Amino acid sequence: MRLLLTVILCCATSLSQAGSNFTFDPAPGPHGVGVRVVEQYDYARSYLGNFDVVTGKPVHGEKARPMQTVIWYPAQKSGKHVTYGDYVRLNVGAEKFGRGEAEVGAAAAAWLRQQRSDNGAEQANAELARLMWAVRDGKPAPGKFPVVIYAPSINASATENADLCEYLASHGYLVIASPSMGAHARDMDSDLEGIETQAADIAFLIGYAHTLPQADTARLAVAGYSWGGISNVFVAARDSRVKALVNIDGSVRYWPELIAQAKYVVPERVAAPMLFLAQRPRSLEELAKRGKPAVSFLNDLKNSDLYSVTMHPMEHFAFSSDALRFIGTASFGEYSPAEVSQAHGWMARYVLQFLNAYLLEQGAAKTFLSNTPKQNGVPAHMMTAVTQLALGPAPTLGMLAAESSKTGFGNVEAVYAAMRKRDPAFALTEQALNNWGYKLLAAGEKRGALAVLKLVTTLHPESGNAYDSLAEAYEANDDKARAVENYQRALKLNPGNENAARHLKALGAPN
Repeated sequence: MRLLLTVILCCATSLSQAGSNFTFDPAPGPHGVGVRVVEQYDYARSYLGNFDVVTGKPVHGEKARPMQTVIWYPAQKSGKHVTYGDYVRLNVGAEKFGRGEAEVGAAAAAWLRQQRSDNGAEQANAELARLMWAVRDGKPAPGKFPVVIYAPSINASATENADLCEYLASHGYLVIASPSMGAHARDMDSDLEGIETQAADIAFLIGYAHTLPQADTARLAVAGYSWGGISNVFVAARDSRVKALVNIDGSVRYWPELIAQAKYVVPERVAAPMLFLAQRPRSLEELAKRGKPAVSFLNDLKNSDLYSVTMHPMEHFAFSSDALRFIGTASFGEYSPAEVSQAHGWMARYVLQFLNAYLLEQGAAKTFLSNTPKQNGVPAHMMTAVTQLALGPAPTLGMLAAESSKTGFGNVEAVYAAMRKRDPAFALTEQALNNWGYKLLAAGEKRGALAVLKLVTTLHPESGNAYDSLAEAYEANDDKARAVENYQRALKLNPGNENAARHLKALGAPN
């Protein structure tokens, strides 16, 4: 800490005279903000091999995946506030734990020199010296709070959107983040392995959240910016515990070819409501130059509520407060830094209200989302918003079971037909239905099993195995006549069915 502050103070000649391109204007919530850093490993995954990929020298020490974990949490309003330079210091130690003061100070100084190319040393140092809302290791506020996992953009630090994370914590959210790193090196590869690597990081943090006394893990959201905004969709496609998705100009919009490679990431499996915050629209000509498939994952989200909010003053970089702090004024283009900062603040407000609506079920927040931007006080021409409400949850075997069980499974065929009508893509295989029927038998649900296995023969009348299974269900229900009838049909369709022949002999019936 001392060395970093020395770097800052020696390079800055007059901090008070240095202007800033970024102001975070949303008001803090009722809580103070604490920030805690945990250096831990995901021992289920390796990170380093036997030899360094650059130098070729043997690797010594821990080879498991390092997971620098930053936690922002509601806290008491007391203690010494961190500076933005303290967050930079964290970034330096993201990959290698236990660095000494001298090494961290040298790395921080190198980072500072890199920033001078845009804004000059004076402004860069002024940004590093700015006080933040958070207090390092502040005393936690009592109670349990909803959990938000924040997934950074490609190669970015856990603190790239520290202002947003602090803002959410001040309003009663527990926010957890780790750096975006590749599978086996600091740089993330922009391929399917890179997405799956960050998705596994998110899953690790979800598991870690269960160890925190303040965490209400039944109310869980995953927010992701850029690359993190495709990884979080991968997580939601296989984890129904995710109750809300915040996509901050996420790559789910920009990398459809990678989504296509992951066969399980389909809109039908993403049931969590989503807030998508987008940069200013691109022209048709610009889109054509990208050479990407002309498809939209978002357009196919029929089973979850989708709020698409376009921030017209904001380019992609502007969704990161870290970038806004250090990027040059020329990069802001036709909008002033003040206008972009204002838009960034509205982005944060919409994130908060979305989480309040879907994790806390607050009526006022739902009204906010249904309002026009003008009704919410957004300056004219800054934002457009489109709401697409879900048609209903995606049909699944579990949903079919839940709905059919209400009538003792007597209406399972009608329920299945209704689900297929609503979503023609929904189909259950013969094996899946057959296995379900046998599981009902094993659970003692004999009549339910009979209804399900009848459905199998209706859908697959050419299947000898389907009639064989139905016959077993009749036999379990003490209906010998129908059991014999269906064993005989099974044997007719498949003369080699030894199970049917054996049961018919035991029942004293002819083949």
